[in-house]
Amino acid sequence: MTTTMKLAAGSILLGLAVLALKALAWWLTGSVALLSDALESIVNVAAAIAALVAIGVAQRPADQGHPYGHHKAEFISAVIEGVLIILAALLILHQAWGALQSPRMLEQPGLGLAINAFASVLNGLWCWVLIREGRRRRSPALVADGKHLLTDVISSMGVLAGIGLALATGWMILDPILAMLVGVNILWSGWKVVTASVSGLMDEAVSDRALSEIRQIISDRAEGAIEAHDLRTRHAGRATFIDFHLVVDGQTTVAEAHDICDRIEAALKEHLPDAQITIHVEPEHKAKHSGVLVI
Repeated sequence: MTTTMKLAAGSILLGLAVLALKALAWWLTGSVALLSDALESIVNVAAAIAALVAIGVAQRPADQGHPYGHHKAEFISAVIEGVLIILAALLILHQAWGALQSPRMLEQPGLGLAINAFASVLNGLWCWVLIREGRRRRSPALVADGKHLLTDVISSMGVLAGIGLALATGWMILDPILAMLVGVNILWSGWKVVTASVSGLMDEAVSDRALSEIRQIISDRAEGAIEAHDLRTRHAGRATFIDFHLVVDGQTTVAEAHDICDRIEAALKEHLPDAQITIHVEPEHKAKHSGVLVI
């Protein structure tokens, strides 16, 4: 099992523990806001399972049926996670609306809030790990899972502060109102996860900064060529796909052109280990001399 898969599996175990703690906090207090927090933890577990499955599929090597690999499985997982987040938000809003009609006093609020706060601290530490490692390992599924947990932590902190205010003032109607605010926040979070993942499925190009770095590497390592043009990129999970046309002098031999391509590929892979590179060599009369990277 790779480190990425171990992290995804850890999310499932932690999600179950946090779910149990938040469910206990709700059971002790009867707070609909804490119920909304617990309901989101159910989604966290489901999303973590989806992420683990997707990462396992994405790490399969390319085969005859999938010659470009299975990298996009992680984006599919992130879309599923976003949809689950949206469904959780709608369920929370439904529960909050019902509680708004008949606010009630909370039972054992001190103990319930302490348990919920402890669960939120666990979530906060884990989401930091997931986002950091997901970016380092270029795993959209881990990053999406971490960002989802981050919204859970933020909403949990808001819920805890709001319930404390409700207890201090006696305005128990704040409990369902807070639950509604949590639901709206989670709804927006789910929408952002879905749109970001769909961009990956639509073969979105790398960032401007990454593209600039790729162009600079080609320029630095393409000695012996004339220019590189029609540079295209896309990313899918950890993999970055790069293709371009490399113009060489008409007197350049096939072996010499091959050496230039090898030198460029090696430099790009040193910067992007999971890059998949395609270079089309052309003679000098194919040079465009405009809007291209001139070596």
